[in-house]
Amino acid sequence: MAKRDYYEILGVTKNASQDELKKAYRKIAMKYHPDRNPNNKEAEDKFKEAAEAYEVLSDQDKRRRYDQFGHEGIRAGQDFHGYTDIHDIFSHFSDIFGSSFGGSIFEEAFGGGRSSRQRRSTQIGTPGADLKVQLKLTLEEIAEGVEKKLKIKAYKTCELCGGNGARSASSRITCPTCSGTGEIRQVSRSVFGQFVNITTCSHCSGEGKIIKDVCPECRGEGRVHGEKTIKVNIPPGVSEGNYIPLRGQGHAGKRGGPAGDIIVMIHEERHPDFVRDGDDVVLDLFISFPEAALGTEIEIPTLTGKAKLHIEPGTQSGKILRMREKGIPHINGYGKGDQLVRINVWIPTKLTQRDRELLKELLQQDSMKPKEADKSANSDKSFFNKMKDAFT
Repeated sequence: MAKRDYYEILGVTKNASQDELKKAYRKIAMKYHPDRNPNNKEAEDKFKEAAEAYEVLSDQDKRRRYDQFGHEGIRAGQDFHGYTDIHDIFSHFSDIFGSSFGGSIFEEAFGGGRSSRQRRSTQIGTPGADLKVQLKLTLEEIAEGVEKKLKIKAYKTCELCGGNGARSASSRITCPTCSGTGEIRQVSRSVFGQFVNITTCSHCSGEGKIIKDVCPECRGEGRVHGEKTIKVNIPPGVSEGNYIPLRGQGHAGKRGGPAGDIIVMIHEERHPDFVRDGDDVVLDLFISFPEAALGTEIEIPTLTGKAKLHIEPGTQSGKILRMREKGIPHINGYGKGDQLVRINVWIPTKLTQRDRELLKELLQQDSMKPKEADKSANSDKSFFNKMKDAFT
């Protein structure tokens, strides 16, 4: 079954602002919230579908790729989570939901809120932080795609205690303050009805457990400093500023909490021959005056090796020659950009006496003098205009 358009799911236009996206998503999430639709599989699917759409469209880079390539430009597991657990959505979009879901008002109105709230509050441990890593790539690596190995220094799970932070299993006991719920509940009444104020237990930090005797290796954190090597696959066509998230590869959480992510930031290294322009690459080629006048065939570099380029007789300096599909692959799409070769006629700065005599002799020939039509045709053409001419 074909996936629905993200804008259609949220009921917004393609020009919608971030605030409009946020309001639209919150409205749909309220409508299909599980507490309002108990045991309703269709509502749950729509709830997850809206979360996926908002996660993509609220990110500028993901939204740009989606607008350009549709669903083909978006990677499951990297650009969106592919939620299987409803509570993961609450956690990921806590700024959207705030206290509206699972709190006192919804708990009273729809029921069933306490058990789900308790499960979320008593999640073991504290989540680990994300790591950002700068990855330098050459244009050749970007053109082909590459697998890289990265050596990362990060917190890892303590092997002695298995990550729970306690010296032994009996050292980890139920919090006496919250009785293991991880939350403190206070009921108040007013003329508007009964309200329940729920706060995180400060004694156990919401974990529902406390440690009497901490692990001597990690001192109760459940994690220690470590180093690991990971692999990351870079698809062809990435560009400066793109990033690849590696879920669960970041810092280990405290006392069994979920690990953070590693965010691999792409950085393009400066190339000695090419300048990137979108998915095209530009090469400045210097040739001699005789080669420009008589024409020649020259071997030039490309991103995939050497190739021969035919120079027509009478080629002018500044002319742009196009080599089709010798550029960067379109990311998550089909085809490649081109290699644009900008011709530069090299003028010698040191001449022998014989060179001067030959050039003076040529200077007397009418064929060596620029024509008025040629001068006026090229007088006001910038490089970018010539680039456009290369595509006509």
